[in-house]
Amino acid sequence: MSINYSERKNFNFPTSIRFGKGIIDELGPHLKDLGFKRPLIVSDTAFTKLSTFKNVFELLKKTDLSPTVFSEIDKNPTKSNVIMGGDTYHKNNCDCIVGFGGGASMDVARAIALRAYHTRDLFDFDDMKGGDIFVTEEIPYFVTVPTTSGTGSEVGRSTVIADDVSHEKKILFSPRLLAKKVFADPELTMDLPSFVTAATGIDALTHNVEAYLSKGFSPLCDGVALEGVRLISQSLEQACKSPDIESRSKMQMGSLMGATAFQKGLGIVHSLAHPLSTVIDMHHGLANAIMIPFGMEFNAPVCEQRMSTLCEVVGLKEKSSRAWISWLKELNSKIGIPLNLSSQKVTKDHIERLSNLALHDPCHGSNPREVKIEDFKAIYEKAL
Repeated sequence: MSINYSERKNFNFPTSIRFGKGIIDELGPHLKDLGFKRPLIVSDTAFTKLSTFKNVFELLKKTDLSPTVFSEIDKNPTKSNVIMGGDTYHKNNCDCIVGFGGGASMDVARAIALRAYHTRDLFDFDDMKGGDIFVTEEIPYFVTVPTTSGTGSEVGRSTVIADDVSHEKKILFSPRLLAKKVFADPELTMDLPSFVTAATGIDALTHNVEAYLSKGFSPLCDGVALEGVRLISQSLEQACKSPDIESRSKMQMGSLMGATAFQKGLGIVHSLAHPLSTVIDMHHGLANAIMIPFGMEFNAPVCEQRMSTLCEVVGLKEKSSRAWISWLKELNSKIGIPLNLSSQKVTKDHIERLSNLALHDPCHGSNPREVKIEDFKAIYEKAL
C-alpha cells in the first residue's frame, strides 16, 4: 500500500505531530484555542527575511495573536544567544514559545524554554553531569515548526549549546523539553537552496545510520532508523535537484524518524562533526556529510552485518560494508557535497584541537567501536 506523505495527518510519536501540506495554517488557531496570546517566535535572521516566514507571521497576527520575533542566533548556537532570547521572552511578556526553522533555531528555542523560569547557570543542566535533575520549574508551552529536513530537533528532548569562550558544546536534556506539538509542513521546505537541502539531508541520514549502528539496545529505534534511511535514499537527490512535494515530504518524515531513532545513541561521525562546527564554524550538516564515509570506514570491521542490511534497504545488489561506503560517497558527489576537509580550509594545524574536542564529545560513547585520541587524529588526517 502506497502512502501519500503530503496529506494532512496526525500521529503521536514521540509527541503529537501534525504532518502534511499546508498544515502551518493550524498553528495560530491551535495557540489561540489554548488561550495563548503572545508567542515568542524563535528563528534565525536569514529565515525571518524570507516571504515564507513573513506569511506565517501575518497568519498569526490574523488569528489575533501578538507575536514577538527573536532571531539573534549564531550558526552554531551559543549560551549568549539563549540568555538574550530569555530576556526577550520576559521583556515582551510572552506566554509560549514557537521554535521555527532549522536545528539552530530549535536548539535556541528549546534552551530558552528551559531558561525562562530556571535561574541556575545554563550549563548546570549539562546532560553529561546529570543536569536534568535540576529541571524542576515551569517550562513554557513549546511548539516546533521545522523548515529544514535535517536535525529533526522538532521532536527532540535535548539542545546543543556552545560555550561562548571555549566553544565546547554542551548537551542539555530533559524529557520535559519535548515540544507539546509539532507542525511539520513540507511546503515550508520547498524553497530551501539545493546545498542546504543536501547538507541537512545527509545530517538526517547520519542520524538514522548512526542510531542503527550504535551499540545501544532498542529494536524499536532500529526499525524506525531503517525506514528513515529508506525514505531519505528515495528522495534526497530529487529534493536537491528537482524538488516536489513528495520528495520534500519523505525527507521531512525521514528527518523526524532520525531524531526519534537516535535516542538509542549516535556515534563517531557526530563526534567528528561537532568540533568542526565549533572550531571552523562549519555547518553541522555539512560536517556530518563530509565525515560520514570516514566514520563508516572506521566502524566497518565491527558492523559488516548491519552495513549489509543498510545496503539492502537502499536497494544495492552488493551487500557489504564496502558497497555501503561507496554508496555514501556516490550520494555525496551527486548532491554536491565536498569530499574532503581541505575544501573547507581545514589544515593539519587544526587536527590536534579537533581531536581533543572529539574525544570529549559524548556521542562516540555509543559508537559500536571504541575510539581513542589516535583514531580521531588519523581519521581527520585522512579526511583532509
